Amino acid sequence: MTVTVSSSGSAAQSDIERQLVRDRGKEDRRGRIVGSLLAVAPFVMVVVIWWAIYTIFDPVPTKLVAPSKVVDAFFELIREGTLPAYITQSLGRLSIGVIIAIGVGVPLGWLLGLDKDVASSVEPMLRFFNAISGIAWLPLAIAWFGFTDRTITAVIIYTMIFPVIFNTMIGVRTVPTVLRDASRSLGSGWFRVIKDVYIPGSFPSVMTGLRLGIGFGWRALIAGEFIVGGGGLGFLIFNSRTAGLTERVMLGMIVLGAVWLLIDRLILRPIEEFTAARWGMVRL
Repeated sequence: MTVTVSSSGSAAQSDIERQLVRDRGKEDRRGRIVGSLLAVAPFVMVVVIWWAIYTIFDPVPTKLVAPSKVVDAFFELIREGTLPAYITQSLGRLSIGVIIAIGVGVPLGWLLGLDKDVASSVEPMLRFFNAISGIAWLPLAIAWFGFTDRTITAVIIYTMIFPVIFNTMIGVRTVPTVLRDASRSLGSGWFRVIKDVYIPGSFPSVMTGLRLGIGFGWRALIAGEFIVGGGGLGFLIFNSRTAGLTERVMLGMIVLGAVWLLIDRLILRPIEEFTAARWGMVRL
């Protein structure tokens, strides 16, 4: 028996499918808009509270400035080209630290994690140095390298590298041994096991270490620019405080948070989510 489908029935089905696609697209757009509004709402509330405190209590201008003055300072520094230059300097220093910390910390963490006894031996040392803030090393770094970019870079690398090494090592150690044994039973050598099992399996922990390390490195960078100077957002805040320009101090703080939020949301978070999805991890 032959079943025929009329052209009108096919057209109606196509119309329904197109309508479903349009409805799904509208729901996605609506969800993105709602999500964006929910993300912006807390910042709006902070600005409203800030403005209310300034208006109601009428504080001394050097202690708190109106939000409008911070906005004016923003456009002034943009016109001067100072703010873009300082942001570029800070991001450049951070990038150098990130490259070195990844290039050294990730391979070292993989090597340490491959041996259970070695991992157990070095874990207390990694925790010890991870607990010592990079800012605490600034006096020694200045004594060794002077008031130069090398001091800031050294502090950033120190602050970043231990979380990267530690989390990478833990990632290797938490890879299920059944995966290793299965790979070996299929005839894989140690190099193949490391390449196909340990390295991919540790990626989620590596990304956690990178996210933590870069966050710590960002704070150490600002502290280094406070003391060493030589440009950057930290220098902007400290120098503005010395000059009594409170609006620029507050602007620098806002830019610090905004730049880090962009780094985290546009770079680190997508990579982490891709890594989790790629290797079968579930993000709760």
